Amino acid sequence: MLRFLTAGESHGPGLVAIVEGIPKGLAVMLDDFASELARRRGGYGRGKRMAIEGDQLEILGGIRHGMTLGSPIAVVVRNTEWDKWNEIMSPEPGSAGKEVTRPRPGHADLAGMVKYDTDDARDILERASARETAARTIAGVLANLLLRQADVTVMSHVVSIGAVAYEGPTPEVGDVASIESSPVRCFNADTSDEMVAAIDEANERKDTLGGVFEVIAHNVPIGIGSHIQHDRRLDALLAGSMISIPAIKGVEIGEAFDIARRPGSEAHDEIVRQESAIGRESNRAGGIEGGMSNGEAIRVRAAMKPISTLMQPLRTIDMATGDEAKAVRERSDVCAVPAAAVVGEQMVAITVASEMLRKFGGDTVEEFTAAVASYRSRVSTRLSK
Repeated sequence: MLRFLTAGESHGPGLVAIVEGIPKGLAVMLDDFASELARRRGGYGRGKRMAIEGDQLEILGGIRHGMTLGSPIAVVVRNTEWDKWNEIMSPEPGSAGKEVTRPRPGHADLAGMVKYDTDDARDILERASARETAARTIAGVLANLLLRQADVTVMSHVVSIGAVAYEGPTPEVGDVASIESSPVRCFNADTSDEMVAAIDEANERKDTLGGVFEVIAHNVPIGIGSHIQHDRRLDALLAGSMISIPAIKGVEIGEAFDIARRPGSEAHDEIVRQESAIGRESNRAGGIEGGMSNGEAIRVRAAMKPISTLMQPLRTIDMATGDEAKAVRERSDVCAVPAAAVVGEQMVAITVASEMLRKFGGDTVEEFTAAVASYRSRVSTRLSK
């Protein structure tokens, strides 16, 4: 299996990712991490600080001469603004004298302050920050590189921002370039323009917008995951990984919320003969049935709430005085849905790669891909009878 841990705070010296389970012999370059981290920082509606907060990377272990060793991989993403925060976030004894006592609605601040009995919300908000997803991206890059060796591709696109929604066919692998050319990572150019306009309007109102994005995993072998136990179901694992992304409040597999309003005769994907093989003419289930991949593209949608920190702060209580106050402002993004979609790609890739490693094993990439190819051959024969 593939597993990872992250450590570090938003304004600390850096974030560390430790990834275990990647087989030996996977080609990895520092630029692989850098390019994905750049995608994560992008998207129309992000604040100016995204251009300032570059990612300085250092591989600390697990990779030698551009190849994974089979041992745990450690990568640090350094904070290029650390010199401005080294007093406030210093690990040495003392006090910075700049406590955050006004918790922000929609954030972890209040619950964390009560749980950990602290008067300074910075003890909570630094780790709760979405900046942590930069470390997740390290694990996601490794997972994606491994999946590509097995001919599995993970992509994403933005479905809606605010009230503006894309309605059209599900994009395919060949459409990635078109999606990436959109400032909001939307598949349709006209809808993309409308989304940009909606973000501009929200910015003028000093407000924020959320939205929905979809992650699609193509060519996942049939039978990944299991129906046997609750914690082995692929849909449960995907839902958990997606909702763990900060600001994600809902997850949908396939057309779940739409088919919930339909009769059963219109809700399922009939099994038909397609030329010489068994297949489907629809994919309402989102590529998963009974906790297992069914051979169709896996489709997972996630709903992201509007960013909680506003340019016009919401009401709160100052925990130091008990007085009514305005929430502290920590960031200036208007919309981060396009960036969240990139993080969603990483989480889907990590989950699918982990379950494929569980099924196919392999201490080396060659062993893993050989096992996948052998299984695909057996499945092809089985479905062609």
